[in-house]
Amino acid sequence: MYLVTMLGNLLIILAVISDSHLHTPMYFFLSSLSLTDISFSTSTIPKMLVNIQMYSKSITHAGCLTQVTFFSLFACLESLLLAVMAYDRLVAICQPLHYLVIMNPRLSGLLVMLSFFTSLLDSQLHYLIVSQLTFCADVEIPHFFCDPSQLFNLACSDTFTIHILIYFIGVILGGVPLSGIVFSYYKIVSSILRVPSSHGKFKAFSTCGSHLSVVCLFYGTGLGEYLSSAVSSSPRKDVVASVMYTVVTPMLNPFIYSLRNRDIKSALWRMIRRVA
Repeated sequence: MYLVTMLGNLLIILAVISDSHLHTPMYFFLSSLSLTDISFSTSTIPKMLVNIQMYSKSITHAGCLTQVTFFSLFACLESLLLAVMAYDRLVAICQPLHYLVIMNPRLSGLLVMLSFFTSLLDSQLHYLIVSQLTFCADVEIPHFFCDPSQLFNLACSDTFTIHILIYFIGVILGGVPLSGIVFSYYKIVSSILRVPSSHGKFKAFSTCGSHLSVVCLFYGTGLGEYLSSAVSSSPRKDVVASVMYTVVTPMLNPFIYSLRNRDIKSALWRMIRRVA
C-alpha cells in the first residue's frame, strides 16, 4: 500500500508539472496535497517496514520524537490544504470571471506557505509537549508508530494540563479549517442552486466532487481514529483506525482525483505516451 501511495501521488505531481494545461491554482494545490500525502505516509510507514524486516519493534526516544514531529506537521498541513482547496473551489464557482485574478500565483503560493508554517508551528508544539513527558521505564506502545495520544496514556507524569492543551490545539488547527470547508461548500451549494439549467448545476457540482470525497475520507477516518481511541480500549481497533487514517487515505486520494478528473487522466496518458 505504501508503494501504491508513493506511485499514485508521484504520478499526480509529475502530470501537473509536465502538462502546461494543468498550470492552474487548482492543480497547484492538488500537487501540494499529493506531496503532503507522500510525506504523511513516509513519516510512519518506512519505520514500520524496517521493524518488520528486522524482526524488531523498538524505537529510540529521539526517533519517537522525530516521528511525532513529522506526523503532526503533515497531518495539520493536509487539513489546511484541504481548506485552501475549498476556498479555491468557492472562488472558481462563485466568482468565475475573477478567478484567475483573485487566485493569482502569488496568492496561491502564499496560501501554501502559510499552511506550511502554521503546520510547522503545530509540529513544534507537539514536539515540545511530548519531550516533556516522563516515563517510568521502557514502555511498550500498542501501536505501529509513536501516536501522541498513546504516549500521553503511557506517561508517568501528570498529563491533565497537556491533554487540555492538545485538545485546544486540535480545535484551533483542526476545527477552523473544517469550519472553513463547511462554510465554503455552503456558499458553493447556495450559488449552484441559483443556476437555472440542470446541466450547469451538474457541471458545477462535478468540479467539487473529487475534493469533497477527499475531505470526507480524511476527516471521516480522522474522526474514526479519535472516537476509536476515546471509546474503545482495544489496541487492535486503534491500530486499524490509524491504518485507515495514515495509510489508506493517502493511497486513495490520487485515485479519487485521477478517476473523476478528465484533465488529470488526459495528462497522465500524454505523459505515459511520451515515456513509451
